[in-house]
Amino acid sequence: MTVNIINKSHHDLPQYATALSAGMDLRANLDSAVSLAPMERKLIPTGLFISLPAGYEAQVRPRSGLALKKGVTVLNAPGTIDADYRGEIGVILINLSDETFIINDGERIAQMVISHHETVLWNQVSTLDDTNRGIGGFGHSGIK
Repeated sequence: MTVNIINKSHHDLPQYATALSAGMDLRANLDSAVSLAPMERKLIPTGLFISLPAGYEAQVRPRSGLALKKGVTVLNAPGTIDADYRGEIGVILINLSDETFIINDGERIAQMVISHHETVLWNQVSTLDDTNRGIGGFGHSGIK
């Protein structure tokens, strides 16, 4: 699929790391380094603006290495970019570690996955079909 993009950053367009990657890395677009203290959250700009086709969304997800090694993740994961949004893509990062994390210009801070979605039409009913699970919620299957 082809997606229109405006790149006001000073970095290359997002790209897939491997041929079978689902997500493209998003990079911080900063004039100077940003400090992220423990338990602090900040909106980090990317300099990217996109126009998705109807029926698609872009999901902003954490980078697993950044989360594991530094305790830094995307706060509203996955963040959704709707097809009608035309503003700059920003990434809400939070530092869950006990050390300050420095975000440098060009650093890979998140990944973006483009995904198809459906638009739902509700059919209000008075009962739902029965299943084996029924109303079993969190922990319903026990410890195995």
